[in-house]
Amino acid sequence: MVEPVGFIEAWKAQFPESDPPKMELRSVGGIEQELEKCKASIRRLEMEVNKERFRMIYLQTLLAKERKSYDRQRWGFRKAQMNEVGDQAGLGAESQQPHVQEQGERSRFQPVGEARSKQRPPTARKSASHDGPFTGTPPTYGYDADRAEEQRRHHDILPYIDDSPSSSPHLSSKSRSSRDTLSSGSLESSKSVSTELDLEKGLEMRKWVLSGILASEETYLSHLEALLLPMKPLKAAATTSQPVLTIPQIETIFFKVPELYEVHKEFYDGLLPRVQQWSHHQRVGDLFQKQASQLGVYRAFVDNYEVAVETAEKCCQANTQFAEISEYLTGVMSYCSDLGCNVIHAAVSPFSLKALLYKPVDRVTRSTLVLHDLLKHTPCSHPDHPLLQDALRISQNFLSSINEETTPRRQSMTVKKGENRQLLKDSFMVELVEGARKLRHVFLFTDLLLCAKLKKQIGGKSQQYDSKWYIPLSDLTFQNADESEPLHIPQVPDEELDAMKVKISHIKSEIQREKRANKGSKVIERLRKKLSEQESLLLLTSPGMALRVHNRNGKGYTFLMSSDYERAEWKETIREQQKKYRQQCDLYSMLQMLTNSCVKLQTVHHIPLTINKEDESPGLHGFLNVIVHSASGLKQSLNLYCTLEVDSFGYFANKAKTRVYRYTTEPKWNEEFEIDLEGSQTLRLLCYEKSYNKTKQIKEDGDSTDRIIGKGQIPLDPQTLQGKDWQRTLIPMNGIEVKLSVKFTSREFSLKRMPSRKPMGVFGIKISTVTKREHSKVPYIVRQCLEEIERRGMEEVGIYRVSGVATDIQALKAAFDTNNKDVSVMMSEMDVNAIAGTLKLYFRELPEPLFTDDLYPNFAGGIALSDSVAKESCMLNLLLSLPEPNLVTFLFLLDHLKRVADKESINKMSLHNLATVFGPTLLRPAEKDSMIPTNPTQPISMGDSWSLEVMSQVQVLLYFLQLETIPTPDSKRQSILFSTEV
Repeated sequence: MVEPVGFIEAWKAQFPESDPPKMELRSVGGIEQELEKCKASIRRLEMEVNKERFRMIYLQTLLAKERKSYDRQRWGFRKAQMNEVGDQAGLGAESQQPHVQEQGERSRFQPVGEARSKQRPPTARKSASHDGPFTGTPPTYGYDADRAEEQRRHHDILPYIDDSPSSSPHLSSKSRSSRDTLSSGSLESSKSVSTELDLEKGLEMRKWVLSGILASEETYLSHLEALLLPMKPLKAAATTSQPVLTIPQIETIFFKVPELYEVHKEFYDGLLPRVQQWSHHQRVGDLFQKQASQLGVYRAFVDNYEVAVETAEKCCQANTQFAEISEYLTGVMSYCSDLGCNVIHAAVSPFSLKALLYKPVDRVTRSTLVLHDLLKHTPCSHPDHPLLQDALRISQNFLSSINEETTPRRQSMTVKKGENRQLLKDSFMVELVEGARKLRHVFLFTDLLLCAKLKKQIGGKSQQYDSKWYIPLSDLTFQNADESEPLHIPQVPDEELDAMKVKISHIKSEIQREKRANKGSKVIERLRKKLSEQESLLLLTSPGMALRVHNRNGKGYTFLMSSDYERAEWKETIREQQKKYRQQCDLYSMLQMLTNSCVKLQTVHHIPLTINKEDESPGLHGFLNVIVHSASGLKQSLNLYCTLEVDSFGYFANKAKTRVYRYTTEPKWNEEFEIDLEGSQTLRLLCYEKSYNKTKQIKEDGDSTDRIIGKGQIPLDPQTLQGKDWQRTLIPMNGIEVKLSVKFTSREFSLKRMPSRKPMGVFGIKISTVTKREHSKVPYIVRQCLEEIERRGMEEVGIYRVSGVATDIQALKAAFDTNNKDVSVMMSEMDVNAIAGTLKLYFRELPEPLFTDDLYPNFAGGIALSDSVAKESCMLNLLLSLPEPNLVTFLFLLDHLKRVADKESINKMSLHNLATVFGPTLLRPAEKDSMIPTNPTQPISMGDSWSLEVMSQVQVLLYFLQLETIPTPDSKRQSILFSTEV
């Protein structure tokens, strides 16, 4: 018999109130038998726990429904509109109206999964319900991802298919569950508990991702069904005397569609019961692996796609009956809806035959994204992990094979270097050509301005330029006398720019990971190529300031820049050279030779990408506080203001602007700004004279008539800024001196969220404590600040973005902390930007963010989901999981921010701008001391990816700001059945 050494002692130490079980360990077979008994007992107990959890949730829901006054009093801002239960008995028919209204309100938030289950026929699906008795699958709230995508589809040619994870920016975030330290127990025990909690949260996200995939698969099947519906009658008609289409035409148009339907129907029918009978041990990897192995059907469909579309278009032109069928598939899809095909938006958004044929192409291009999402939330120890990795490998290889292209080799030519001229300045710029942005290399020589395009470097050949145009300096002007209208510059939305930055940060972190893992150079080269493409795209789309030049015939050319500093430098250099050199020149015959000689010049800049600056300093990542004190040295009184620029992602951008100091020789602004640094190395300051001349509003560059009277810059040296104290500096510019104070705060020190030492204050106190003390749903400080801003700050330009005076903010903070009765009077007399700053400070100093430390990793994971249905379901359920004071306060603030954005045309604050301001404030968890490196001057590595976290926080808030409908706290009861809390 095998002796269980130490078992009895260990059992008694862990479970002193129970006797150790007796085990028959006479042989290896006996040990295996006891092990199987133990596993069976665990499975049985897990089933019992699931049953009791379901019963508890049902009873909670039933109890909530019975409390009639509960619904109308959740907000706390209005009186209950329903009478007590005892009063309703004698009210007759009128007493039923509030109840009917309440039911109507509930129906707006009915999960789509429930609506779908009523529409699908028994023959099409055995059961369309995704929710088994123990699942806890969240509702999907009626979002149709394919319908939303349809509005921006153009199907003339096949798109390039990006098979990388970065094609869908996955915003990573560090796990925060280890923040809570245990009051007792060993360090190993604490880590074990933290790891188990992380694993539990990851598996819960896995369930939500699968539920979203199931819903998306159901929608896709309905599209394939609608595509197949006209095929059968068309085939039947083809054998009659009056065919609509011939058999070969039908087979060409609907080629491989039935096979695609069978592949996805088999996948859906296999996945549905597994999601219904969900447990964390459920396996689905074999289904994804099998589906990936059948991608050959998609290869045949994609190869035939253009032929199918072309054939369909020709048949539409030749046969009016088929044209009607092809154009008005709404009727076909409505008929399909009557049969239960779940096309709930058909009457609103009709799909043409061409649009439906594109659905499989679109589906296969996104096949790797759902696998990335699922792998992200599947632990490496889970049996599904290797199967999903294999499915991802197959899918990536399939997409790569589709993308293979052959690029023709180009001939290179070498030319002699141009003589008798010198290169003064050059830079890569964006030229606006007939409304399109083009990347150009611009050269300023001693006698001309040359614009060229850098050709792609292929086959190891040297770089070559293609000249576009040139202007002799003697003929160049910055203003055309006939030009009076401002230039319209197409702007790229901030959301798209941020998405590019997310991809850049993600690729950089991947490169660092591969380098640390000593992976092969091919992987790193592939990532570096992607990084170069993304940075080039950002460089092309970000500039928005115009620099216009004209030749002597009045022909104009427009460059776009991101920095007024750089624009001023180009103008100054050109004007100085024009004074020195006035000789006429005719260069057309030697233009190409001059262009190609630029390649040999050592001073020519490379495209300003970080991939070309690998050996340079990584710059600073964190926050730079700048106080613009005063200026001296002015010879006459002027109306002055200053702007601040810093560099990030390869270009400079304007970050702050002081107020205008009226008619003085010694302006004293004393304004403080907080600037976000993303690998920044330089701070620039420009000083302007404000023009109030209303008769001349437009200059030659389409900008205002404000004149730059001085500019200067200082390097942002990590060694110099390593201290926590303010450092004063002086920037000389054209005889003027501007005094500044700067202080740098690295990311890890930026948000400590320390609890307040004033228990009766409001700053640094938990929001639940404040609302309980005040007997309100929303803290008094939040209501007062928002009320004052809505009264007189909704049309304030840059509200929430422009910094308030620091002393005013501190005065308001002290007044709220001491419960000063005159605080409302103080607010009415203060600048509205100080009130906005006080509100931001309150949320920033909460000991725990409004979105809570525990839920933050889930919000960051939810916003990274690729499938729109799963994302909305996940995000709304997470939102409704917030504690009640946090949820009500957030919804109260959210309504206000939407009203601010409604006046964007006046206050210049879009939803994205507001999300940028409030996202990190509301979501970013406190940084613990354990996360602070021993060397505070050490730059944050892109592997840690602070920029990814900040952008993730912005995207979470922006997501809720852009949602048209968010469930009120009243509807929180509806998601109780989907809760997994015990």
